[in-house]
Amino acid sequence: MITGVRYFLKVALARAYVRIIGAQRELSWIIGDTLLPFLSVAAYVYVYRAMNAPPEYTGFVILGGIVVTFWMHMLWSMGMQFFWEKEMGNMALYLMAPLSRPALLLGMAIGGIFMTSTRAIMIYVASRFLFGIQFNITEPMMALAVSLATLLALYGLGMMLSSLFFISGRGIFYGMQVMMEPVFFLGGFYFPVKQLGMMVATAAAAIIPVSLGLDALRQTMFGAYDSALFTPKTELIALLVMGVVFVYSSIVILHKMEAVGRREGKLFLKNQ
Repeated sequence: MITGVRYFLKVALARAYVRIIGAQRELSWIIGDTLLPFLSVAAYVYVYRAMNAPPEYTGFVILGGIVVTFWMHMLWSMGMQFFWEKEMGNMALYLMAPLSRPALLLGMAIGGIFMTSTRAIMIYVASRFLFGIQFNITEPMMALAVSLATLLALYGLGMMLSSLFFISGRGIFYGMQVMMEPVFFLGGFYFPVKQLGMMVATAAAAIIPVSLGLDALRQTMFGAYDSALFTPKTELIALLVMGVVFVYSSIVILHKMEAVGRREGKLFLKNQ
């Protein structure tokens, strides 16, 4: 039992190491993951300031911009990772090697969280320097718990999507491009999601975990209780449940993917 757990963790850490070290070597990734989201954030900040909106709305935008980096990484570096591995010829090696497939997913998530966290910190520092943004955290322990639960749910979703996108093939590119802006809108990345109406906001929160995470963080960091969808405690519980469901579903879908590949014999074919 101990040997199995140790081997599982070794596989996960080995996969995470590639992302942690490799991401720092590619300057274009750092620029793309920080500069581009920051430009969108800056545009919203200037719009809110031109409208003389309350100062906390500027904080809402900065927080949303930070979360955007995690969302984009989850889609392109988690959801699409197995597809990239197949195109590069690595997926066959992964599946033939005597290692745990869920450990690969866990390693991808750990490495991705570390890599994206550095980008998020850079966006926060730049926002603090240029716009004077300050987070007045009213409930630090709840904010920490919500942040961790949001990462669990978000990267659990990424682990699940990695197998789904792998099975879907190249056609998923078009689907991702179509879904990008609607997700930013329905997820309330740059405004309180409750403004969409209780029914729409609740439906969006059921499928977009960052929607609940952002809503809870705005309450615990800015005291935005009047524009809240639910209480932070309720949203924390929902995020934990979503995280467990997504992680479990990712394992089930991963095994299903292997079964389909064995049956159809097309698991390693490129350009599919």
